Amino acid sequence: MAMRDYLATEIALDHADGHLTRREALRRLGLLGLSAVAASGLLAACGAEEPAAGPPPSPTPAADAGYDVAAALARTSTVTFPGTAGELSGATAAPTGTPRGAVLVVHENRGLTDHIRAVTGRLAGDGYAALAPDLLSRAGGTAAVPDPTAALAQIGEADLVADAQSGVAELGRRYPGLPLAAMGFCFGGGMVWRLLDAGAPELAAAVPFYGPSPENPTFDGDSAAVLGVFAEQDDRVNAGRAKLEAALAAAGVPYEILVVPGTQHAFFNDTGPRFNPEAAASTYQRVLDWYGQYLV
Repeated sequence: MAMRDYLATEIALDHADGHLTRREALRRLGLLGLSAVAASGLLAACGAEEPAAGPPPSPTPAADAGYDVAAALARTSTVTFPGTAGELSGATAAPTGTPRGAVLVVHENRGLTDHIRAVTGRLAGDGYAALAPDLLSRAGGTAAVPDPTAALAQIGEADLVADAQSGVAELGRRYPGLPLAAMGFCFGGGMVWRLLDAGAPELAAAVPFYGPSPENPTFDGDSAAVLGVFAEQDDRVNAGRAKLEAALAAAGVPYEILVVPGTQHAFFNDTGPRFNPEAAASTYQRVLDWYGQYLV
């Protein structure tokens, strides 16, 4: 799935979930290059009805997030580091003792949010150093853009991959000798697949969550052990699952495809309407087990 098509569908789903009015969704889809007819058809395909007028709800962590979100956020700090086209910003966190490994955390289409910062701090609480780059740095950063999804769509896919690679390189500089991993969610899961497809021999493990597949993945030259996480009720992303598994098998890397029963796209995000606390908790433990096995 082309990343621009994926981002367009994310806008349509935001409308379906009541985060955007129809007018605003059409405006944002227009910024992605869709005609009025195509944009209206996409909204209809996602089954959206017009939400009540008013501002979109502010994402806040669920009461049953399953971990201490405030403590996780308190572990994080803002960081800047070099990229191929200038300075990149992000969030970083480190455990109190010697890290077991270092993890790149790639955000969703809404940019570097407190949810992603909390995931970064949560990993540090479980013994892993973590870095979440702001892939909107080229546009001035997540806080500077009025529409993160449209802004991401204006950044070329090759540039996004290059910035993710810069994040991996920064982890290597900060933690020389430690095994490295990457994980990402939604758009970020797609970026992890693209990072692997571009060749990421530095990575020992990767966990993309319900991310769209590159058009023709090969994963040549990779050795990362991949845990691919998918939501059972996520047909649009699952449509690319077979070719991802075929490419992983052909590359000869260790991998597992985990389809989480009874879940929808973005089930791990405790600030979203599709959050599934039980599934999120059990899947996070699977991630820790995966890192425990391959970040050695």
